[in-house]
Amino acid sequence: MAVGGCVAEQLGEKLLDRFTHVDFVFGTHHLRRVPELLAAAQAGERSSEVGEDRSAARRFDLPMATRAEPGQGVRRKAFVTVMEGCDMFCSFCIVPLTRGREVSRAAAEVEAEVRALVERGIREVTLLGQTVNAYGRHDVRRGQAGEAGTMPFAELLGRLDAIPGLERIRYTSPHPLFFDDALIRAHGELEHLCPHVHLPLQSGSNRILEAMRRRYTRERYLEIAEALRRARPDLVLTTDLIVGFPGESDLDFEQTLSIVEAAGFVDSFSFKYSPRPGTAAVQLGDPVAPELAQARLLRLQALQSERTLAYHRSRVGQETRVLIEGESRHGAGQVSGRDPHQRVVNLDPRPGQALLPGDRVAVRIVEATPHSLRAVALPTETDGAIEARRSEAAGRVALALAGSPASPSPAG
Repeated sequence: MAVGGCVAEQLGEKLLDRFTHVDFVFGTHHLRRVPELLAAAQAGERSSEVGEDRSAARRFDLPMATRAEPGQGVRRKAFVTVMEGCDMFCSFCIVPLTRGREVSRAAAEVEAEVRALVERGIREVTLLGQTVNAYGRHDVRRGQAGEAGTMPFAELLGRLDAIPGLERIRYTSPHPLFFDDALIRAHGELEHLCPHVHLPLQSGSNRILEAMRRRYTRERYLEIAEALRRARPDLVLTTDLIVGFPGESDLDFEQTLSIVEAAGFVDSFSFKYSPRPGTAAVQLGDPVAPELAQARLLRLQALQSERTLAYHRSRVGQETRVLIEGESRHGAGQVSGRDPHQRVVNLDPRPGQALLPGDRVAVRIVEATPHSLRAVALPTETDGAIEARRSEAAGRVALALAGSPASPSPAG
């Protein structure tokens, strides 16, 4: 039994002392060492491997990322790490201490991995990073982007957008501070960049944003939202919000409620503040009473639910394309997937139509619910065309599993 991740990075050997049934502990920079830690554990050795590693070559050396596995024939979505770490030090967040400083992966390695994934049938990639749109910024600022093999984030998106066969590009989670004009334009110019941005806000109050060390204002956030919608009018914006941060007044909270409407958030992840050991916020006074924080959270979530349902109702009658993920939890023969706006769509197939995970299908939205959309398949694509794509994808997976040179190596 092993423990990994941010808590493992913080506690290290203390976890071994506290939990005698844990065999090994690995921090956020040592995923590549899991096989040897496992071998040591099987030989009876308990161990802990934590600590920051600033070598990009080692941090991103994860062979499993691009190796084809049996059963991947129905998988069409993949996550691709482009950077790790965070240099922002928000007062409530432990990530900079557990993930370390920002390190960006070489663009050629990212492109090679995405090309290899597309060859194996992947049609949608989500680029990952703690502050993903900070990708390459230090190298660019120091004039070392060429040497490091990095580039501005918008340029990386452009290179991936040109890969044949890649249909959707997403990224998460960006920071408002690193939205430049080029990234905003990319949402209007790149064919495969999805019309959805999850842009964490945390609070609508400038006073609380300053206490959080977020380094932007309410006004700047709204400017970014407006610019994104000018570039791509149908773009959907979602966010993260915290209520009950130390010192949050009734006025501060009302400003958070008002920005939910002003920014037009289609959805949000909202939380009550909870202290994290080692963060600056634990030293702040003036805590918000738990019952008041809970009441604020419920008000915020009720408002967001209204906004989400209103957006879903505005989509009724529209046509879109859905990437099927599997059976709908509602049953009754429905399947479920997501549209380019990252909305869950529960789909009623046409009579006799068999839709499987990985299929892409044109649909018309016919009903809105608080959490999803319901649609019917359109007769714009024959079942034979869908079957042909399945066969093509299966052939690519078979070639990859056989080690065919048709799939580029991770080294490019």
